[in-house]
Amino acid sequence: MALKQLSDGGVDGVVMGQSATDKVSLYGVTPVAQRTSTVLATSLLSASSYVSVASNTAAILLELTNALVALGAYKTS
Repeated sequence: MALKQLSDGGVDGVVMGQSATDKVSLYGVTPVAQRTSTVLATSLLSASSYVSVASNTAAILLELTNALVALGAYKTS
């Protein structure tokens, strides 16, 4: 099977999905809509104590990992 290009080579690039509710996926996984997360919506890394920064960083990394897995960009097993 020949490789199919999604881009037309234009300088503006390529968009996948027209809105946050359009479902997309990579590598044949089930398509999903854009995730929403309050973890990433606030500045969690400006906490005053090391414990807060560490737990907030862990929460951010977990959310990013979950988003990449849902899209199929990262496989955990």
